[in-house]
Amino acid sequence: MATTDPKQINGLDTLAFKKTIGEIKKNPELAQCKFRVRNQWVTCDDNRSEAQGFYAAGAERKHEHDFKFRAGEPALLAGKDEGANPVEFLLSALSGCMTTTIAYYAALNGEKIEKMESTYEGELNLQGLLGLAENVRPGYQKIQVNFKINSSAPAEHFEKYYHFSPVYDVVSKSVPVDVKIETY
Repeated sequence: MATTDPKQINGLDTLAFKKTIGEIKKNPELAQCKFRVRNQWVTCDDNRSEAQGFYAAGAERKHEHDFKFRAGEPALLAGKDEGANPVEFLLSALSGCMTTTIAYYAALNGEKIEKMESTYEGELNLQGLLGLAENVRPGYQKIQVNFKINSSAPAEHFEKYYHFSPVYDVVSKSVPVDVKIETY
């Protein structure tokens, strides 16, 4: 939501954020980040993830609060439906990242957003997950995103901004995932 403070646009302190950008321009190594989540399986479909610390601006950091996520599966997939399933978390991550990226870029360009809503729908074929069809991937075959933005800025501006979203980049271009499994 827009405010009357000229340095606050879309809730973002643009002066503080531009200072951060300036520091990274002077010291590119400050741009390196590592975000972490720790997961613990409970039983059946129930597992819990927690985000506590991360590495940014050349040092280890802690969130002001621990963030906990509970994953599950719907009863249709023999789950207990006590948490969103992981593919829904993926859509949530995509929505949060794309929305924030658009809001930040709009703010940095002086474009006020009065309201922004979006919907995300992923098409998934269970034959891939269940190993029933070799030619069907286990993940989403397609994700449809629809934004509605109330702003005086034209839609073309917002179409440029979401491409900078890290989660959009990971999902749309794929990223290597190194997996190591040990037993104890």
